[in-house]
Amino acid sequence: MSTNRRPNILFIMSDDHASHAMSCYGSRINQTPQLDRIADEGILFDNCFCTNSICSPSRAAILTGKYNHLNGVKSIEDELDGRQMTFPKLLQADGYQTAMIGKWHLGHSGNADPTGFDFWTVVPGQGEYHDPHFYEMGELKQFKGYATELITDFSIDWLEKRDKDRPFLLMCHHKAPHRPWQPAEKYANLYDDIDIPEPETFYDDYATRSDAAKEAKMRIESDMNDLVDLKATPPEGLTPLEEKKWRYQRYIKDYLRCVASIDESIGNLLDYLDKEGIAEDTIVVYTSDQGFFLGDHGWYDKRLMYEESLRMPFIVRYPRAIKAGSRTDAMALNVDFPATFLDYAGVPVPEEMQGYSLRSIWEGQTPEGWRTSMYYRYWMHLDEHHNVYSHYGIRTERYKLIYYYGEALGTSGSIDENRPPEWELYDLEKDPYELNNVYHNEEYADITRELKQELHRLQKEVLDEPVEEIE
Repeated sequence: MSTNRRPNILFIMSDDHASHAMSCYGSRINQTPQLDRIADEGILFDNCFCTNSICSPSRAAILTGKYNHLNGVKSIEDELDGRQMTFPKLLQADGYQTAMIGKWHLGHSGNADPTGFDFWTVVPGQGEYHDPHFYEMGELKQFKGYATELITDFSIDWLEKRDKDRPFLLMCHHKAPHRPWQPAEKYANLYDDIDIPEPETFYDDYATRSDAAKEAKMRIESDMNDLVDLKATPPEGLTPLEEKKWRYQRYIKDYLRCVASIDESIGNLLDYLDKEGIAEDTIVVYTSDQGFFLGDHGWYDKRLMYEESLRMPFIVRYPRAIKAGSRTDAMALNVDFPATFLDYAGVPVPEEMQGYSLRSIWEGQTPEGWRTSMYYRYWMHLDEHHNVYSHYGIRTERYKLIYYYGEALGTSGSIDENRPPEWELYDLEKDPYELNNVYHNEEYADITRELKQELHRLQKEVLDEPVEEIE
């Protein structure tokens, strides 16, 4: 087979799968042997970050290569206007056969249905785990079975029917392991006989931190719905500490059981590529739309700019170009994905796309002048369920500066009640778990000034407008 053949692209994305629940990232709590196959045979990114840690905005950034203030999807209540440019449209126009299967979560009205795909079948909204509904090319259908297995089966079925003389883009998007965590029957008793280790920051008391951290309603001990999330009520007679431990075990085990189905799915897809003899010609990407708190800081969910939420898993296999067992600490962003795929396909990257191709990094060479800082913005403010303040900030190789501006600014899904602005600064070298806010520490005064300058430079670069910043 020709070595200059344009690669197939199999883009697999789960929902809320934190990298620290993958053994290739050194997980303390589970094993993911099939996901590890991708990392072992390709490249693993230690520093891949989302630009907005929430489902719809991250998905929109991945499709358009643009930050959310430009692609129009700032919150989970915004729909993607499908008339704008996306990388699947560009690949489709240049001869790729394209499919979108699984979770869409970018709307189903007006111009919000998937565009740029020859075939699509997507779950409505968050979707269902058991006997789920799908919109298949706009027609609502229900299928018997478990969502992860069905999405995998539909993906393989589409691959079987493809034109084998043309390259393909398949976006296989799993609903799992999104809340509420409902595992497949085959994994329902996985981990029953063990206790999952608690994270190092499980008992964080937020002592040095902002009110934004203290008031976020994502605490395992108080904010989970017992009957929906835990599917049980705590036993009587537990102390508050014992109850928190009990809740964590209920939560994390069901979460990891959902991940087990994801891992099985990956194995089935990789085996199919091997059987077809196209593994050498196929870029396989696995990622999640953002990270997730797995009891870290006592939380579940995401949204906040702390590491567990900000970091995305990102592993890639492409035997023709990527050396097996590669690993990089180069900083990658979700807005980089489209430019990378277009680069490999030989399709020009539109100027409106704001990310950069990762091709050189995939192939072992970080370009001179590659980014050493990234910009993040969470637009929703005091949403109904999680009470997270709106904020933006930057992460460099060593530091993280966060500004909670605490205003809705007309963002959909926000509550229009301002909160006093606050800053946080973390020295990730000295404080990798982000427990000690040093913003008011005079020792960091010069660093703070430099970081604010970099923050404003990045905002200008990505065409975002800062709000009035108050010390």
